[in-house]
Amino acid sequence: MTQTPSSSDHFRRGRFFNPGTQPQRFSHFMKWIIRRKIGYWPPYVDSAPGPRPAAKVEGEELVATFVNHSTVLLQTKGINFLTDPVWSKRVSPVSFLGPRRHRHPGIVFEDLPEIHCILISHNHYDHLDLPTLKKLAARNQPVVFCPLGTSKLLRQAGLRHIHELDWWGHQPWEGLRIHCVPAQHFSARTPFDRNKALWCGWVVEDATGNIYFAGDTGFGDHFSAIKERFEPMRLALLPIGAYKPEWFMGPIHMTPEEAVAAHEVLGASTAVAIHFGTFPLADDGLNEPSERLDAALNRSIPSRPILVLQEGEGRSIPAHTTPTSLGEKELLPAAAKPLQR
Repeated sequence: MTQTPSSSDHFRRGRFFNPGTQPQRFSHFMKWIIRRKIGYWPPYVDSAPGPRPAAKVEGEELVATFVNHSTVLLQTKGINFLTDPVWSKRVSPVSFLGPRRHRHPGIVFEDLPEIHCILISHNHYDHLDLPTLKKLAARNQPVVFCPLGTSKLLRQAGLRHIHELDWWGHQPWEGLRIHCVPAQHFSARTPFDRNKALWCGWVVEDATGNIYFAGDTGFGDHFSAIKERFEPMRLALLPIGAYKPEWFMGPIHMTPEEAVAAHEVLGASTAVAIHFGTFPLADDGLNEPSERLDAALNRSIPSRPILVLQEGEGRSIPAHTTPTSLGEKELLPAAAKPLQR
């Protein structure tokens, strides 16, 4: 299934855009490159992968296992989802240049259970990793949901069951409904195809509370629009890294403080941090996003903290509970529980 962008309010003259924002200029990019001050990244973090995940999780239980970067294994109702799966050593067009992995994936690829569905947020190399997708296609041909203009790349990976959607488009699947939702970002695989494909987040609509995967995004009004359509949220996967320098990255990547604000807008019972700690994509160091997030949470005392999981760590996510306002600590929802192995 493929939608068309012909009547879209975010598509003009062959390219997509973020409504209400100014496009980034090449001169700004060059200014950043010339003045870069990269935070500290150790050569490699020697961390052991987590345990082999369960083959499946039945019923209304929801388990989220953080793999790395924006890759999360979501398991519920006997269905296994992967968000933006990346197992490669580098995220670039070539294997010898570009952002290099600084820690192992939290799940050994061969330990993955059968994957039934993949959610792709956009075509950047750290989110659409062709080598990983080829391996997943060879295993069991999962269904893939992607934004407009992305299916051709997925077919190159050997994937055959593809649903390509525009913002606010949806597709029923396996008793659920998968929604493509707005994000504030951009797309590119080469210097010549910028914004010819769309970028997005995803909502898995479920009676026990919806699951939101934000993809890559800056902070914007789309969070309020998503809440209006999809409240209540059971789980939100929110990016917290690659935000420095903020004058340049601000429109396309949230700071940890903005992730806290987005979480308060969305009102999800549980949130998990993503998009940090694996690849040096901007000027923030390895530990800066999680440290700033911790400080932001301590300052605002949100009623629903954002969890920072270790690579390979899984949590059982409680069903949605009524959100509370800032500071109402006595009304905290049930905490996401570490899995007992």
